[in-house]
Amino acid sequence: MNSNPGTQYSEPSSMAQRRIFTVSELTTNIKVLLEDSFPFIWICGEISNLRIPASGHFYFTLKDKKAQINTVMFRGQNRNLIFMPKDGMSITGIGRISVYEPRGTYQIILEYLEPEGRGAIQLAFEQLKERLKAEGLFDEKHKKPLPFLPRKISIVTSPTGAVVHDILKIVNRRFPNIHIEIIPVKVQGDGSEMEIASGLETINERSDSDLVILARGGGSLEDMHAFNSEDVARAIFASKIPIISAVGHETDFSIADFVADLRVPTPSAAAELAVPLKIDLLKRNAELTTTLTIMLSRYIEHLRTLIKEMSNRLVDPNKRIEDLRLRTDDLLSRLIRTFKKIILQQHERLEWRFDSLNSHNPLIHARKADEKLEQNYNNLLTYIRICLNKKQFLLRELNARLNALSPNAILARGYSITRTIPDAVIVRNTQQVNIGQDLEVIVAKGSLICRVKRK
Repeated sequence: MNSNPGTQYSEPSSMAQRRIFTVSELTTNIKVLLEDSFPFIWICGEISNLRIPASGHFYFTLKDKKAQINTVMFRGQNRNLIFMPKDGMSITGIGRISVYEPRGTYQIILEYLEPEGRGAIQLAFEQLKERLKAEGLFDEKHKKPLPFLPRKISIVTSPTGAVVHDILKIVNRRFPNIHIEIIPVKVQGDGSEMEIASGLETINERSDSDLVILARGGGSLEDMHAFNSEDVARAIFASKIPIISAVGHETDFSIADFVADLRVPTPSAAAELAVPLKIDLLKRNAELTTTLTIMLSRYIEHLRTLIKEMSNRLVDPNKRIEDLRLRTDDLLSRLIRTFKKIILQQHERLEWRFDSLNSHNPLIHARKADEKLEQNYNNLLTYIRICLNKKQFLLRELNARLNALSPNAILARGYSITRTIPDAVIVRNTQQVNIGQDLEVIVAKGSLICRVKRK
C-alpha cells in the first residue's frame, strides 16, 4: 500500500485486498491530510456565538452567507489583541486547520485577528473610548480648574523632541522666572504608556507641582497609541493636580484629551494657557498700585478735614470739667435729699406696720380660737348625747315591733307552717294537696313529716 494517505481512498481491486479502517484511524488520516494541505491560511467571515470561558480562550463560529466553521483562538494569542471581538463583527485572520479527534469535527485555530474594513488600532481606540465614557472618566464634573499663576509646572514629554523646546520658549517669554520641571518619558513605542503613567504618578506622589502639561507632537494613530491607552487615561483621571493635554495637532484627538482637565490643540497653546503674561501682570499691578495710592491719599485727606472740623467743635476741656463738677455737686445734693426723704417715709411706714402687727397678734387670736373650740366641743358632746338617746329609744320601739311580727314569735304562740315535699310550697288551701301526700309541718321547735288521710 502507498504511504500517501490519499491513496487509501482508491477503490480496491478485489474483496481480498480491501482495507477496513477504524474510526480513530480514519479520523487520524483526515487530520493529517487537512493539516498538511492547509498549514496556514488567511480567512475572513463574521463572528457569531462568541464564548470566553474561564480559561480565557476565544471560541466562536466564523460564517458567511453559505457556510460556517468552528473557530478557536487560544489565550496565548488573543492576549496580544488590542481590540475585543464581538458577535456580528467581520474579521480577517490567519490560522491553521485542525481536527478535534474525540468529536470528529474540524476547526480553524487562529494565530492573528484583525477587524475587516478598519484597522485594529482604530477599533481598539473606539472601544476604549466608549468604555471609559460609560464609566464617567470624561464627565465635566471631574474636571479641575487650572491655577491662575502656577508656582511650578511639570511637563511630561520626550526630552529630545521639538515639543519641549517650544513649551520652554513660550513659557520663558510669558513668565521668565517660573519654575519648570521636565519629566522625560517615551511618547511612542513599546513601554511608552507605562512610562507616561509612572511619570504622572510620581508627580502626584511628590505633590509639589501646581500644573501638569502632557505633550507630544502630531502623528498617526499608531504613533499616538500611548496616549490612547487605558493606563494613561486612568493615571490622568487619578491625578489630583490639573492636567493639560497637548497631544498632536488641531485635528488629532486622543483618549488623553477626553480625560484631561483641559485639551488644547498644540503644545504651544498649552504653554500660552498655562501662565499669564508677566508684563501684563506687572502693568496691571502698577495700575492697581497707582489707583490704591490715589484712593488712600484721598481718604487720608478726608480724615484730616474731618478731624479739623471736629476739633473746631470741641470745647475747652477745663471749662467742660468745671461744668461737670458743678453738675455733679448739684446731683449729689439732690440725691442726698431724696434718700433722706425716702428713709423717713420708710421709717414711718415701718412704725405703722409694727402697730398694725401688734393689733393682730396671733397669740390673742389663738386664745380666742381655743375658747371657741372648747365651747364648740362641749356643745357637740351635748348634741351627741341627745341624738344617742333618741336613736336608742327608736331602736327599742322598732325591735319590739319586729319581734311582734316575727314568724318565730307566731310559731311560739302555737301556730305552724305546712309545706309540700319536695317543692317546699306553703300550703294555704286544701286543694293544693292530695290524699296520701307527705307534708312538712314546721312548729316553734322543729318540724314534722305528716301524710294527708282526708280533706
